[in-house]
Amino acid sequence: MDESTKEFVIKFTRSVIENFVKFHKVLKIPKDYPKELEEKRGVFVTLYKDSFLRGCVGIPYPVRSIIENLKDAAVSTTMDPRFLPLTESELKDIKIEVSVLTEPEIIRVKNYSEYLDKIKEGVDGLIIKKNGNEGLFLPQVWKEIPDKVKFLENLCMKAGLPPDEWKSQDMKIYKFQVEAITEL
Repeated sequence: MDESTKEFVIKFTRSVIENFVKFHKVLKIPKDYPKELEEKRGVFVTLYKDSFLRGCVGIPYPVRSIIENLKDAAVSTTMDPRFLPLTESELKDIKIEVSVLTEPEIIRVKNYSEYLDKIKEGVDGLIIKKNGNEGLFLPQVWKEIPDKVKFLENLCMKAGLPPDEWKSQDMKIYKFQVEAITEL
């Protein structure tokens, strides 16, 4: 994305968040927005307060346009169930990061040890799926968990699975990359 599109993305996301928190109304998508935001892509909105995670919600699959997913993710992030709802007094202290995802692609392996060669730390985000359980880590999580095995173990636990379940034959692991746009 070019700089003007990135600027639009951050301003639009902040407007959606502020409008929802202050007035409990979902902002409509403006008629005039960068056309590249019509592309179908997954989107995550992450909020930080004093450098700590304050919310992160998204739509990982390219089922709708970036702009539609962005609007819905921005609203949902204000109510991330891991935190109390975002308050008006917090708005001045939050920083926004938007992640636009590539389409997740399954990682095919014959043996679980091949995952360690096929995953690029710091680059790939991962989705794991097994028996209706699902977990996702954006590539930004590598900053917190730089070890591949620990990354996979923590992702399993996030999905409600035992830590070593990533080694299971019927586990499905997908990788994707993001273009991260951070509010200055």
